[in-house]
Amino acid sequence: MSEVERVETVLLVGNPNVGKTTLFNALTGQNAKVGNFAGVTVEVKTGHTRTPHGRKLQVVDLPGCYDLRGSSPDQEIARRALGGEIAELGDPDLVVCVVDASALERHLILALDVIEKGLPVVLALNMVDVAENQGVRLDPVKLSEELGVPVVPMQARSGKGLVELKQALRLPFPAAPEAKSWRGAFADDEARRRFLFSLCETAARRNDAHTLTVSDRLDTVLLHPVGGWIAFVAIMFAVFWAIFSLAGIPMGWVESFQGWVEGLVTQAMPEGDLRDLLVSGVIGGVGSVIIFLPQILMLFFFIGLLESSGYMARAAYLMDGLMSRVGLSGKAFLPLLSSYACAIPGVMATRTIDSAKERLTTLFVAPWMSCTARLPVYLLLIPLLLGDREGGWKQALVLVGLYVLGTLSAFLVAKLLRKKLGPDDQEHHFILELPPYRAPQWPYIFRHLLDRGWAFVRKAGTVILGLMILLWAAETYPKSDSDDPSEQLSHSLVGRLSHVLEPVVRPMGFDGRTGTAILTSFAAREVFVGSMAQLFQVEESDDEAETQSRLRERMAAAAWPDGRPMFTPLSVISLLVFYIYALQCLPTSAVVAREAGSWKWAVGQFVFMSAFACLASLGVYQIGLLLGF
Repeated sequence: MSEVERVETVLLVGNPNVGKTTLFNALTGQNAKVGNFAGVTVEVKTGHTRTPHGRKLQVVDLPGCYDLRGSSPDQEIARRALGGEIAELGDPDLVVCVVDASALERHLILALDVIEKGLPVVLALNMVDVAENQGVRLDPVKLSEELGVPVVPMQARSGKGLVELKQALRLPFPAAPEAKSWRGAFADDEARRRFLFSLCETAARRNDAHTLTVSDRLDTVLLHPVGGWIAFVAIMFAVFWAIFSLAGIPMGWVESFQGWVEGLVTQAMPEGDLRDLLVSGVIGGVGSVIIFLPQILMLFFFIGLLESSGYMARAAYLMDGLMSRVGLSGKAFLPLLSSYACAIPGVMATRTIDSAKERLTTLFVAPWMSCTARLPVYLLLIPLLLGDREGGWKQALVLVGLYVLGTLSAFLVAKLLRKKLGPDDQEHHFILELPPYRAPQWPYIFRHLLDRGWAFVRKAGTVILGLMILLWAAETYPKSDSDDPSEQLSHSLVGRLSHVLEPVVRPMGFDGRTGTAILTSFAAREVFVGSMAQLFQVEESDDEAETQSRLRERMAAAAWPDGRPMFTPLSVISLLVFYIYALQCLPTSAVVAREAGSWKWAVGQFVFMSAFACLASLGVYQIGLLLGF
């Protein structure tokens, strides 16, 4: 019987933004899996590689952290993994500590913590090209002698040094040099930093301390107290303008494909309920959501672009002073910004926050950042509010206003909640790495786009599809003897539900059909658009933009029994306000429960946000009526 091959475990540790995940992908060929271990809320990526010596290694990409002495979930899982306390990983055989060669003074803090654990360590000296461009003269041999561990210079993005790193991952690990005098000898953090400063003076000398790098020159503008905010607002506005103005071409492709599929089904099947289900319920309902995929992908693209280029960290730095006024730190900015794309990764990103109370506050308000699931609703209602012929810049301005309103409201709630939770048990400091500006990492960006796009399509093909089928059945049955479509709708289950809901939502400016569409969208916000199209009996068109325009025309023409217009600017604003605040995403609630460690927190968040949305919508509409709007 052949001997079972032993698989050694290699842990990758490092600060955020050091290229650790890029190195992980290079080692494993991106054939990674993401999972949760027992008792651990943080997801960890694992993959496999082989060394030139033929040994198979399990590579574990641990979350980025600045040291091992904090209380954040990322630091906790790093400590547990290094200590062999995670059963699924066992005792680590080797640790690769990835550091940024251009910022050794900061990044070696974590390296010292890891080396002092007494484990076999290889130091991956990444981004040596960036350091050299900044005038840093690296001496890897001197660094290795002083730290007592192998040091491998490399550039993870280009793959340079990857072979040398694999050669250094030989097991059993060579005997370590004699213990250096610094190990375990630091009396305090001043002492530790003095050692690092002295080490970097000899192993990472700068040719001219007064030479400004390109990043330094850019930061004089982008981090300026005034110019930085002007640039930030301009960048954000440009992103939202592009979402409205540049997505037309790919949206046309989606429209054409949907029209082609509907034509095939219509020609291949006889008229009847089954064909109507497929064309109106399935293709039309899901298509009314998929049409927004290009705009959603565009938002993810710009966020990935800003993050990959290094600007996102600058935005967090700018926001730190503002966020401190509401009891948060700049560390909360990145989770909140991620929530603009999707609240789920935003909630998960709160793991980097050391303070447990700040972490709970951040994940509580994260869903108020207007995620991409709200975009279909916004993009339907904003042209209805302004008129289809209004220019893209006006629509972009309104869209920015919706995002600003949600953000400011989140900050206000965060301030109140932060006071209610009380002060932290210990003082926490905001530490943020400002990486140098780089060319965008296109493979990372497009891989991220592919993942998020597929997640959206999968959601449209499961949750949204199921709801569209149920809605079609509810508005088709029971059938009426009349051939009048309006009579059939009134006689159906949806019509009866609408009659029940109308007295509830009428004070907010909505009729029963809109109330029904809101109810169906509590599982997923995107369902609202398809529901409205079905409830207002909009005829499908080969051009999805034409279908959206017809829906707006139907909504604009809708009237109350006394002849008053139903969708006035005031009622549209009321509807927009509702969707800014309502938590209509069950997967987000599940993730909040997991991250907070309690379903009570998730249920409380859902109840609070839903009640707040109803009260805010009610207040806007009723006050508007009193003021004569």
